Parts: sequence; structure tokens; C-alpha cells
Amino acid sequence: MPAPTHGAVVVGVGSSAEDLQLVRTAAGEAAAHDRPLHLLHAFNWAAALESFSVSGPRDAAEELLEQAGRVATEVAPGMPVTDEIVEGDPVEALIRASDSAFLLAVGDSGMSGRPGCAPADAPSVQVAARAGCPVLVARIGPPPQGPLLVGFDGSASSRATLAYAFDCAEGRATRLLAIRVTEPNHHTDGDEGLLDEAVARCGARYPRVAVECHTISGDPGAVLVEQSRSAQVALVGARGDEPLRGMLGAVSQTLLYHSPAPVIVVRGLDPDDEDGS
Repeated sequence: MPAPTHGAVVVGVGSSAEDLQLVRTAAGEAAAHDRPLHLLHAFNWAAALESFSVSGPRDAAEELLEQAGRVATEVAPGMPVTDEIVEGDPVEALIRASDSAFLLAVGDSGMSGRPGCAPADAPSVQVAARAGCPVLVARIGPPPQGPLLVGFDGSASSRATLAYAFDCAEGRATRLLAIRVTEPNHHTDGDEGLLDEAVARCGARYPRVAVECHTISGDPGAVLVEQSRSAQVALVGARGDEPLRGMLGAVSQTLLYHSPAPVIVVRGLDPDDEDGS
């Protein structure tokens, strides 16, 4: 039944079999943050009118959400689960929901199976670029049981992302791997301890989270993709110190396109609020 999405993990449920794995991933994320799960399906009335019976596609959509609800409660028994069928474009429906959601969860538009980049108009790319809250882009297969990976570049948005990552790690009862990547010709100028200081500040509020820090020289996107191969999820800010770029920075795009792990593109948080909420 329809329900407000305020504070919920909202998952876009399509009609493919892979969407059930997406629901499992989203349900686990909702349980880790002690949030309700809201299943959102966008119904295409134009396609329904072309079918033999208008009620058939509508009934199929309702059955899809019932099945998704059963999958969610298998992952997290007792977690509040609501569902909603809306008319119109799925991307626009998710963007609207992001105004009040805690997190959006979407499939990866087949990116994990492509050798190159997904088109810029792929639904997952559009949602990650335009949402008003963090966006989880899931993969088809289940992730490894490794650490949570978070990229840090010292920008205000990466500090908010780091705090959010600590909150995720605490909810999952898992360790955090924080990586700062410097370009090979980068001059430190006294910023060697930048990552350690930020981690110490956030870690004071999350004493139960074990964290490992590394500063690595190389291409930021390539390094984080490689590190993500053993991560259960990779977190990155939508943009770092890249004011002239679009709604997704170079590093977040690289992870989104090439990381084998689920990716959370962190956006919609107050850069000056580093409490992870």
C-alpha cells in the first residue's frame, strides 16, 4: 500500500529477475540503518493499453511487489515494508522520492556486464546524478564479505561521505577501509596526516568501528576500483573538489561504471554536518 517515503530506503523495483537481488541488497541496507523499506514500481499505462487486457499488466505489477515484499522480509524479518505503484517514468519517480528518502536503491542498468561505460542516460546513472539523497547502485550478484570501502580526498563532501561510511559500518558491524589517493606528482605540503586526522575525528563517535587507513599514490578512480574488488560496498562522494564538473565527478563515475562491488554515491548531505546522518 502507498506510504510516505520519509526516512525510508526506497528501492526501484522493475520487472526483471535481477530486481529481486536488488531488493535483497536494499533490505540489508535498510536493516543495517534500522530504516523501513519502501518498494516503488513505476507502471507504464501506455504499454498496458496495448496489451490484451489492461488488468493483466497491473495484476502482474502487484504480484511483483508482493514477491519483492516476501524477499525483503526473508532478509530482515520484522522490518516495516511498504509498496507503491506510481504512473510514469521510473527515474522521475525515484528522483521525486529522493526528496524525503534516506537512501535510494537501484539496479546498475547492466553496467557490471559491460566492458565500457554505460550511456549517460542509463537509469542508474541518471538517478545517481540527480537524486537528493545517497544512492545505492547494486550489482547482479551478491558482494563478497569484505570491508566497507570509502574514498576520501579531503574535500568537504568527502568528509561527509566518511562520516556516512562510519555509520554504515557500525550498522553492518563490519570494518571500514578508508583510502586517500594522491596523484603521482602530488606534493604533500604537510597534508600527510589528512586522512588519519579525519578518521580520528569521525571514529571518536563510532568507537565500535574498526578502521584501516591508507594513502596511495596513483589514479584515484583506478585505485579505488581495484580496492573495491574485495569490498562488500564502496562509498564515494558524488563530487569531490571538482566544481567545474557535472553532477557526478570523475572518481564517482569510474566507480559507478567499473567497480564490481555495489556502490553508494553519497549526495544530499550537508557537507558541514559530519555526524553521518
